[in-house]
Amino acid sequence: MNEAIIVSDSSPLHYLILIKAVDLLPSLAREILIPPTVERELTNDATPILVREWIASPPEWLRILTPQNPFESFGLDAGEAEAIALATELKIGPILIDERKGFRVAKACGLEPIGILAILEVCAAKRQIDFDEYISRLLATNFRLHDRLIRDARQRLQRS
Repeated sequence: MNEAIIVSDSSPLHYLILIKAVDLLPSLAREILIPPTVERELTNDATPILVREWIASPPEWLRILTPQNPFESFGLDAGEAEAIALATELKIGPILIDERKGFRVAKACGLEPIGILAILEVCAAKRQIDFDEYISRLLATNFRLHDRLIRDARQRLQRS
């Protein structure tokens, strides 16, 4: 088991749950931290039932932690801003975040943003999953991903 701790925004968890890949996370980190706002986003009535059921009985490796310091919104949604604040406060580099603006803000704050595509690529490189199968699952949702990014990931996997 990896000894890393990762902070997460709601979107990566949401889609990893939908594509039945959330159980890959313990191979990347021993613990995933989310702030309360992310938990609320995952329990929202508009969130798919599968996601709400998962967060209602979270795994042992998921912990909800409130940042102690007020956070800047950075023009982001509350979950992204709070996740960035938590990671910054705890000096945890890796952060699961997919939205382009949130990714840029996290990077500007000195964090190491990781998107779903990178998670799938790392797990495929470790031979834990079939990359194309999980990309197909992801594309069957409303998650938006540029073809070029998928092509680049496939090329990196072929070289590894």
